[in-house]
Amino acid sequence: MSLPVDVLRKRLKNEIEICQRELRHHITVSDPTLISFPILINVHMLRVPGPTWEENKIVHRFVHKIAILISEEYPVEKPIVKWQTPIFHPNIMPPEDGGYVCTRLLEKWDFSSTLATFIRGIESLLVNPNPRNPFGCDTCTRAAAYFNRMRYQPPTVMDQTDRRIRIVGGSDA
Repeated sequence: MSLPVDVLRKRLKNEIEICQRELRHHITVSDPTLISFPILINVHMLRVPGPTWEENKIVHRFVHKIAILISEEYPVEKPIVKWQTPIFHPNIMPPEDGGYVCTRLLEKWDFSSTLATFIRGIESLLVNPNPRNPFGCDTCTRAAAYFNRMRYQPPTVMDQTDRRIRIVGGSDA
């Protein structure tokens, strides 16, 4: 049972606007009129630390790109999500391995689920890897082994909403 197309467009338009207003990410839509399904939503996640493996060590990437594909059966049918930037994570496949995201949010997807809640869940997964439940690809199993030995400590990210200039040693320090 899918939504009538006009109701689907209104719901999806509202969800995308909420994401653009409430999330700090750059979000673009393949068809802003929401006429041609499937709809591709590209999300550039900004200021969310995530692990990558470079030069035999963990480094932190703060910009990540995901593609979310929405069919005409949304929200009854869950979206398809693909990771598109380098990653070293037990629960997120790098793009060269398929880019799949292992998240309970998709397993528990139902009619009341929203894009904003889903994207926030991906943010949480990104900074909280679960090495006890990795994907079966080589990169994910290596990441799980690493994070089972070394607890992942993402760096603290400054709140970008406070843009006041602060002088060290000044009265507001």
